[in-house]
Amino acid sequence: MKKMITAALVCLVAAVAYGAAWNLRFAKTFQIPGSPEVVVVAEGDFESRSIGSYALRVYGGTSTKYPLDDFVTGVIRPRNGTIETVRFDSIDGDDRLEIVVVIRSAGSGGYVSADAFRYYAGLLESVVSVSGLDKIADPIRALRDKYDARAGRKPATTSEMRE
Repeated sequence: MKKMITAALVCLVAAVAYGAAWNLRFAKTFQIPGSPEVVVVAEGDFESRSIGSYALRVYGGTSTKYPLDDFVTGVIRPRNGTIETVRFDSIDGDDRLEIVVVIRSAGSGGYVSADAFRYYAGLLESVVSVSGLDKIADPIRALRDKYDARAGRKPATTSEMRE
């Protein structure tokens, strides 16, 4: 038995050394704050980690045993990079939280992009997207600024953000 485990471990190390890797595809569930609905965000099946698509799906979440049995709505979007995180933040200033998907490019620049979605009463819609942000940029701030600019509102100053 010990020889079999050792042989399997050697094969695993060799496979990883020659480029094989575990499936590290981003696929996670999130509870919408203050709601029974559940969000699933997943990079596309069989796609490269560095480019492809992702799916954002919303489920009713009313069953505690099977929260993903009640599909409500969803969308498939292109991605240039890997999904780094999913957040819930107010982007449009209405104090309702949008679903924000943050993606980091696989290239040497580590550029950031983000898509914000509004979910309300069974409907999912794109609010605003940003791309090509510097690797240290705040994607939430960039989404808010772009939304404000489109809506004709002046972006908040640093002192206003502290208040």
